Amino acid sequence: MEKRKIKLSATEDVREFVAAAEKCDFDVDIFYNRFVVDAKSILGVLSMDLTKELTVRYGGNDLRFENILDKYSIA
Repeated sequence: MEKRKIKLSATEDVREFVAAAEKCDFDVDIFYNRFVVDAKSILGVLSMDLTKELTVRYGGNDLRFENILDKYSIA
């Protein structure tokens, strides 16, 4: 499982991230502390505290998804 730290600031960022995650044929989770949601669920991701740094955990490779992660990645 890969892990990346991201920051989603606006609703449009969430929409773009979830759309990319939905196209993946592997599990994608997003979490903050002990709160974990399916990253393919727009309502789940919007329920996260978007002012905080979020961690994405995924178990596969998809170039489009990696590009989106790079866009929102934090160091």
